[in-house]
Amino acid sequence: ISVKSSSKDPVTAAGEESDKPPKEEPWKTTLKTTMVHVDAAEFRGHEVSLWDLLHSRYIPEENRRELLEVYEAGELSLEQVRTVVTTIVTRRAAAERAEAAEPAAPVSGPKAEPVATEAEPTPLDGD
Repeated sequence: ISVKSSSKDPVTAAGEESDKPPKEEPWKTTLKTTMVHVDAAEFRGHEVSLWDLLHSRYIPEENRRELLEVYEAGELSLEQVRTVVTTIVTRRAAAERAEAAEPAAPVSGPKAEPVATEAEPTPLDGD
């Protein structure tokens, strides 16, 4: 039995391998190349990748991790991920827009009843 050894120095071979970018996971590539239209916030009128939507400020970190894990495991289809992500982004953007449109609530609580500047005469008892 003969063992074929590499003609390259192990240090050089390792250095060459680290120069190559690691091959991207197919599921990640799919998310980066799948473009969608979202009619909300800064995405309005633009095509954006599912990957960019997942990493936008509208998707909380915990939700992002969970979606990626479930998609990577094959438990969600690409279409399901698209639906979930676009729904979250649309709803959160709408909520932000609504909050920005609301006038600020008074700090001290509910508004006081207006006070009349002139008191109406009251009948005196015993006249």
